[in-house]
Amino acid sequence: MYVVTGATGQLGRLVVEGLLAAVPANEIAVVVRSAAKAEEWAKQGVRVHEGDYDRPETLAGVFAAGDRVLLISGNEFGRRAAQHGAVIDAAKAAGVALLAYTSILGTATFGLADEHRATEEVLVGSGLPHALLRNGWYTENYLGDAAGTVERGAVVGSAGDGGVATAPRRDYADAAVAVLVGEGHENKVYELSGDAAWTLSELAAELAQASGRPVEHRNVTPAEHREVLIGAGMPEGYADVFVDVDAGIARGELATAPGDLARLIGRPTVPLAKTVRAVLGA
Repeated sequence: MYVVTGATGQLGRLVVEGLLAAVPANEIAVVVRSAAKAEEWAKQGVRVHEGDYDRPETLAGVFAAGDRVLLISGNEFGRRAAQHGAVIDAAKAAGVALLAYTSILGTATFGLADEHRATEEVLVGSGLPHALLRNGWYTENYLGDAAGTVERGAVVGSAGDGGVATAPRRDYADAAVAVLVGEGHENKVYELSGDAAWTLSELAAELAQASGRPVEHRNVTPAEHREVLIGAGMPEGYADVFVDVDAGIARGELATAPGDLARLIGRPTVPLAKTVRAVLGA
């Protein structure tokens, strides 16, 4: 059985779609907090388990010997290491054949990476056959309000001229599917990122070209960046995380492009310009 945890999230949904295209639905299981959100898959024959990272007892019996599991990292900062540990414990007790985990690029030293590193240590120490999918940034991280960015005429950040080798979520999802259904991925580490890094100035240029409107890159200090994010409605804790990540980008920590992602999916990653055009066109 191929099992995906956190399956109704933005990445998880794409992974399940990829699995449905690769294997019969009755060989797929999803672990979700709300079964109602996975009803569409249940109708296709996917097995649906209700499980909560915060309640280890709900994970008992979710996995079985021989399963190939994708543990998609949670999004509740400060709680994720314990949450992920509960899934790893349940998978180990069941004797799964492989547990793949969506981690973060090995070059990252900013605070957001800490819980990923802690999870990796627990997973490796568990003795389970595993694959570390060290994901870089998603292109969509910068395009959630692309139309608003164009309207305001500025991409604002504190990363300076630091590069980011992004790829869209679907590329990362395709890589996860390749590892789950493929062979020879046990105890491997994959540094996953786009084929080429780009800067916020280049993002501004792409937005301008795709929209036909002027868009500039406005580099600000970390303190100013934090105020901009909070002023836009972001909670202070999240704003601190984003500013810290930009500091890492300025240090070059998300610019690495080793090519692992393209090799896993068997094609080049989707470039920034194509994703920008798709998002603005939508």
